[in-house]
Amino acid sequence: MSQGQTGAEQRLVTPGMAVGPSTGKRAGSGIIATEDTFIATQLGWLRELNNTVSIDPINAAYMPRSGDLVVGIVAEVRNNLWFMNINGSFQGLLPMSLAPWKVEFGAARQHMDVGDVVLARVQEVDECHNVVLTMKGVGLRRLNQGTVESIPVQHIDRVRGANNERLQRLRDATDCRIMVGENGRVWIDGSADGVSLARHALHAVSKEAHSKDMDEILNEIENKKKGDA
Repeated sequence: MSQGQTGAEQRLVTPGMAVGPSTGKRAGSGIIATEDTFIATQLGWLRELNNTVSIDPINAAYMPRSGDLVVGIVAEVRNNLWFMNINGSFQGLLPMSLAPWKVEFGAARQHMDVGDVVLARVQEVDECHNVVLTMKGVGLRRLNQGTVESIPVQHIDRVRGANNERLQRLRDATDCRIMVGENGRVWIDGSADGVSLARHALHAVSKEAHSKDMDEILNEIENKKKGDA
């Protein structure tokens, strides 16, 4: 069984597959224990980290939760609210009362139009899956520059690392401002070279996360930066 911290090649497992002994280990997401054996419950890459065995699903949908930081894209504008594409099964609703400006009824389009990108938080999610967003809060705003990349939501923790250590390394290595939304969207702003390096790292995470650790990807970028200096 591969060790998540070593960056070793991970095994692709399918639901119902016996993936190894459970003795002395804990079952994480996508794993159940039957007697002394771990069984996979979903399709994905098997990972073991700190004695916890789990599965990184190949595909995972974003499920909004209250408090989530998200990068949204305006999909539709009404007189008193904006509909936001938040990379999930349901759109997010931003009422003018939760916008960072004083908005007169019917003037929503003067502040944000279709295609504009914003940094927002999920205010609440009700039982009907209506997602209400807010842009009232520190740092929440319309993103007028930079670029947006997408990564699978199951790899967000890989990019951030413990206490955002990996994310900070990526910021330092690329000299870019980078914000990672819980919805799998990443906003990047910096020089053309820095943005290109950051995008390369994110693409590598998306395509090679099962075989290459994020630390390896960061090492490559840092070494490249030293070589160019």
